[in-house]
Amino acid sequence: MRRVLQRYLAAALLLAGGSFGCLTQTAAAESVSVGAPVPPVVAGPAQPFALDEVRLLAGPFDDAMRRDQQYLLYLEPDRLLRNFRTNVGLPVTAKPYGGWEAPDCELRGHALGHYLSALALMYASTGDPQYKQRVDYIVAQLALCQAASPAAGFHPGYLSAFPESFIDRVETRQRVWAPWYTLHKILAGLYDASQLCGNQQALTVAENMSGWVAFRVSRLTPEQMQASLQEEQGGMTEVLANLYAATGNTNDLATALAFNHQRVIQPLAAHEDRLDHLHANTQIPKIIGAAREYEMTGNPEFAEVARFFWDRVALHRSYVIGDHSDREHFFPVNDFVKHLSAETCETCNEYNLLKLTRHLFAWSPDAVTMDFYERALYNDILASQDPEQGMFVYLMSLKPGHFKNYSTPDDSFWCCVGTGMENHAKYGDTIFFHDDHALYLNLFIAAELHWREKNLTVRQDTQFPEKDSTRLTFQCPQPLALALKVRWPAWAQSGITIRLNGHKQTITGAPGSYVTVDRTWQNGDRVDVRLPMSLHTEPLPGTTNIVAFLYGPIVLAGDLGTNNLPSVYNPDQTASAKLTDPPVPVFLAGPEDVLKHVRATREPLVFHTHDLGQPNEVRLIPFYQANHIRYSVYWTLVDPVEWHKHHARAETASLLPANLN
Repeated sequence: MRRVLQRYLAAALLLAGGSFGCLTQTAAAESVSVGAPVPPVVAGPAQPFALDEVRLLAGPFDDAMRRDQQYLLYLEPDRLLRNFRTNVGLPVTAKPYGGWEAPDCELRGHALGHYLSALALMYASTGDPQYKQRVDYIVAQLALCQAASPAAGFHPGYLSAFPESFIDRVETRQRVWAPWYTLHKILAGLYDASQLCGNQQALTVAENMSGWVAFRVSRLTPEQMQASLQEEQGGMTEVLANLYAATGNTNDLATALAFNHQRVIQPLAAHEDRLDHLHANTQIPKIIGAAREYEMTGNPEFAEVARFFWDRVALHRSYVIGDHSDREHFFPVNDFVKHLSAETCETCNEYNLLKLTRHLFAWSPDAVTMDFYERALYNDILASQDPEQGMFVYLMSLKPGHFKNYSTPDDSFWCCVGTGMENHAKYGDTIFFHDDHALYLNLFIAAELHWREKNLTVRQDTQFPEKDSTRLTFQCPQPLALALKVRWPAWAQSGITIRLNGHKQTITGAPGSYVTVDRTWQNGDRVDVRLPMSLHTEPLPGTTNIVAFLYGPIVLAGDLGTNNLPSVYNPDQTASAKLTDPPVPVFLAGPEDVLKHVRATREPLVFHTHDLGQPNEVRLIPFYQANHIRYSVYWTLVDPVEWHKHHARAETASLLPANLN
């Protein structure tokens, strides 16, 4: 793997004009002239639609996006820009934010990058010009800060809310908090502003900044560069590869390849899982970068890295909600029972893993990857937003009896606040995919697709998951030959029904596949899909007596009320983890008969146990609705006979004289 990567790096550097040391500061010395886009070497058979081709309709995801809009408009750009201006000596009047954006926090500036991305995503998702107006203002102000960098003592092209000396500390292996991570967020925000809002200045500022990055990298030997990558660097590889695709600047590709962390990707290329005890969210962006490098270089080993990592994390290291990690780190796959803590499932992990999932689906569209995407989207991403104030969860606790701890509007700005702002702005990005002759229906989310290239509008009306059906209506002025591919989820074990204009269609295939309706579509054609959902359990990996309940793809949580519940809003993302939680009921049943004791209620997606819970029965609701309460997702099953024997002995012992007890 090392030889292959070095060969691709050498090829990229040759295109850039020389050896590793010839990656120069030239691009950063003056405002660069942005070149022509470069198409990917590998374009998968399935492609996403542009966000502005999809509009959400009424439903839980549209609700979440509207709450996110309110928060984006609540935030003040000048307050987020304050540390950037201060860093280069420009005048400031705005009050600083707190938390991770406080002037003394080493991660300051990351939230502005996320905010820029979120505004651009929201503009693309809605067409509302007020988001683009904010993007244009922020980009113009960042350009002023970048222009002032040399006078402030920084190298040309540098742009950040902290001094360039932070990168010196990375390179000399001194203690510092992830400056490359923050710089990635800024670059990604600029890239998104250019691609989603058509802001050419954003691409120029980003290219000036990437020229500075190339200059910093060029001063290091490969060994020094690899040592520096022990510090979290976010998605530097991905964003530099994206910039290469947008501009054709081969320096960007060469620098992206230089950021590949060999210690992580070499074992993955050899199909070796050495992820135990690594910081989870540090690794996922590296793999997204490998996926993008595969697309831009054609090197198949990058694809193997991405596929193997995804398989190990999504299918072997994840909890039932689709997320993973405890206290932000991977742990051995046979140790899940030790890791039901109040600090499981960092939401940033899922933000990044779903980005990786989209790459894999594009290369090989299958229901396995999209089934995972659906589960994680409903049970982690949608579940991470506070329905009252639109705030965000950092660590999605799976500790029985705990609760969701949300950010505060002005004094948190955790990493998961940043990704949270983006998560709820881009729900339209995966509902539909396409190739030249097919439309993929991936997710059953109410939305309207406007496929410009085909002059086709497809409206999906659904109340899924509260109802197990969806309807597609086709609007096309001219007849259109097209294959509609409908996901048949693995959870729909009892079958799928498809009706075309009221006529039942013959179904071939099995759960966990796509069903194809290939025809010439007429204006007004209607497709009705029914996906019967059923209640089922899933054990905690490595156990048989600890289970979670699902209805279709929806994870159910026990509503344990508000007993001694503190405030669910806290600037400290781990403060609630230190609290003592009350005990939760156990279920007196074996894995084979526990479902016999769970009944549906008249409320959609709500169930109730009977003759099961001790010391009390439990009401089960969708996890994404388990807000401002204590809850449990995992339940311990206890043999009823052993339970009653134990309690009979305990009751007898309590009646004995003290000297015999």
